[in-house]
Amino acid sequence: MLTNGMVNLTVKVGETSQAQLLETFGAPNITTIDGNGQEVWVYDRQATVDSSSSSGFSIGMLLGAGGDGIAGGSGLGFGKRKSRTESSSRTMTLIIKFDARKVVSDFKSRSSSF
Repeated sequence: MLTNGMVNLTVKVGETSQAQLLETFGAPNITTIDGNGQEVWVYDRQATVDSSSSSGFSIGMLLGAGGDGIAGGSGLGFGKRKSRTESSSRTMTLIIKFDARKVVSDFKSRSSSF
């Protein structure tokens, strides 16, 4: 999972290797070489979170009577219920540069929620 917390715990300049990043975050979305010849990985993740809530009341009643092998029944129910669904999106972009040893030389991250 790619979050600001995971980035801060995992990515260390001069320490974190490409293999460690692959193990933690999986494959990057983009790999390229910058103008200085450094390898650059870009992770771009988006998540949508849906939440729903409901409120209201509901009352139900089931009546049954039987005798002499005869069963009878009737039911009554009514209610009023409101439901609400909200959706939010989160994006996280992480750009990592590597040195010749394939170790992090610099990184930047950005996240947004809407």
